[in-house]
Amino acid sequence: MRCPHCNCRDVGKIGANQFYCWGCFMEFNISGDEIRVYEVAEDGSLVAVEHLPAELHYGSNAV
Repeated sequence: MRCPHCNCRDVGKIGANQFYCWGCFMEFNISGDEIRVYEVAEDGSLVAVEHLPAELHYGSNAV
């Protein structure tokens, strides 16, 4: 699996359909075909990233 934000392979699972990227320090979750990416704030809260570029799609290059 690759991070939908930076395409890094250094991704860990932190919950059901929830992942953390050690390359860009973002969290993301997958629900069906929808991917939501979050920045982790200093206090540990999650801040949603607006939109990913259209060329980044989960599954097309995932391993």
